[in-house]
Amino acid sequence: MLNKNLIFLTSALLVLATPICGVTITRTTTGQSTEFIHAVLLGTINDPETIHDTTYAHALALHYIALNGVLPKIGTVKDTQVSYNDKTPLGHLHKLQHGTNTFIFGIVRQFNPSSEGQGPSEITDHPSDWATANKDYENTRAAVQSTINSTTVQSLHLVWSYLIQGISGFGGAASTPLIINNTVYFQDLKANVVALDLQTGTVKWSKIYNCSAVVGPNGPAVGYGKLFVAKDLYNITALDLNTGNELWTTRISTVSTTGIDIQPVVYDGMVYVATVPGTGDVFYAPGGIGTIYALNQENGSILWSFDTVDPNLWGHPEVNSGGGCWYPPAIDPATNTIFWGIANPAPFAGAPGWPNGESYAGPALYTDSLMALDHRTGLMKWYTQAVAHDIFDHDLQISPILVSATVGGIEQKVVLGAGKMGNVYAFNRDTGAILWTVPVGVHMNDSLDVLTGQTPVEPGILGGVETCMAYADGILYVPVVDMPTTYYPEGVNYSSINFAAAKGELVAIDVNLGRIIWQKPYDTMDVGAATVVNDVVFTATFDGMIYGYQAATGQQVFSYQAPAGINAWPAIVGNMIVWPTAVGGVPSLIALGI
Repeated sequence: MLNKNLIFLTSALLVLATPICGVTITRTTTGQSTEFIHAVLLGTINDPETIHDTTYAHALALHYIALNGVLPKIGTVKDTQVSYNDKTPLGHLHKLQHGTNTFIFGIVRQFNPSSEGQGPSEITDHPSDWATANKDYENTRAAVQSTINSTTVQSLHLVWSYLIQGISGFGGAASTPLIINNTVYFQDLKANVVALDLQTGTVKWSKIYNCSAVVGPNGPAVGYGKLFVAKDLYNITALDLNTGNELWTTRISTVSTTGIDIQPVVYDGMVYVATVPGTGDVFYAPGGIGTIYALNQENGSILWSFDTVDPNLWGHPEVNSGGGCWYPPAIDPATNTIFWGIANPAPFAGAPGWPNGESYAGPALYTDSLMALDHRTGLMKWYTQAVAHDIFDHDLQISPILVSATVGGIEQKVVLGAGKMGNVYAFNRDTGAILWTVPVGVHMNDSLDVLTGQTPVEPGILGGVETCMAYADGILYVPVVDMPTTYYPEGVNYSSINFAAAKGELVAIDVNLGRIIWQKPYDTMDVGAATVVNDVVFTATFDGMIYGYQAATGQQVFSYQAPAGINAWPAIVGNMIVWPTAVGGVPSLIALGI
């Protein structure tokens, strides 16, 4: 049988390798993303995994001759992931096991010699643009190709200003605009979408929804000639990138008290989005479950979904709710992994008859967890719960950041996470093991499991790390809110929340050591995220002050008073910073340039 198969393989190779109409065979390069109709394979793989009709495997050394149309291509792939469909009508793929490796030979179809997922061209072809919510799939929020640095930053000045139209009870903006091909794409807090010329601020097109119940952080995502937005609390819509015309709409929430408050991400033909158990002023109604979705970018069909908490809500759906995601995930193409920060359980601190979270006794999985899913299927690879049985609304909600670091003398792939519990965590990217934990901001009574009366706790409901972090050159930059909340065993004293008295910090952490390098205190909340451009890190406070610091030392090199308070964060391209400033005052999208 083996000889017969080798004869068959040799014949197939000769057939596919024969030049057609005098055309010379061209050699492909390792890492290409073209999927071939048919291919002849010969080589060794390991770790094969079949998902639906497609087999994904790691190629140790795999030779192929592949065919799309009439032109064969020949190549070799090593140390990368490949995929193929071996369910041909004649079944001409053969396998021989050699320990943990598999020797394969024969014909397959739908062969991809580099099956890591691919970003859309709007992202991959424009690395100097700001084409995702946090600049890149690693969520670094670092713009290293800008002309802005510690030498030029002081010449930043107002270039143009656009008056934001949609103002909700939370202001006019709570996320990041995108900048692609000299166009700014922005969504306000009434879900209205506008495309502006980067250089002049001139409106190219707008799509008006005027949804008054939006809380944010919302915002657009780009890919495949489309702009993807939440048009309201329940529906994801694809708009034509050039005109703003609606192309499709998919309702992902059928529960009136469960809605969308996240800026999507587009990758590998999918739109990733999530719900949280809240809509407008109604949050954590009993039975609310936050769910992650992957939609087909072409038509909006749901490809997979993942409930972030026990669908039975830990035995008491008549009382409990929880989970969901507020901020975009990080994506690792090399391992087909998408990393999500998961929100809290409720009710907090308890409910009548259920003090101290007794209605969700136990860890209340998978709340307050960092979770790694296979981006293609939504299957869980691992999770790590940072806070078990959280009774203080201490989400692990911030966008994870993917970095390489040397922790404990070991070089490893790391994912960084943080949230409203006021802790920053470094996790091993492969296993989820916590490598270090760094508390930031003020902490008071936040480790209590049982309350006996009115108890002030810090961070409170709106404290800790509320907006996105940034990373560059081994340093993580963390915006912090210091604001306590008073809890009692069966609920929250909401009158104790005092925005006017809240304070904050920007904290710089050495990622290798898990140690604070420097920090800057503020007399108001830091809810302007952190953003790095070359050797400068920016943040902004709730009173509308924009600050720039020398990234390594924390020395202040820039400040600017915006026309309104700030609860949103910027995009940086070339010599321009585009920043939504939209709490009170004159709500505006401003462009600063040098």
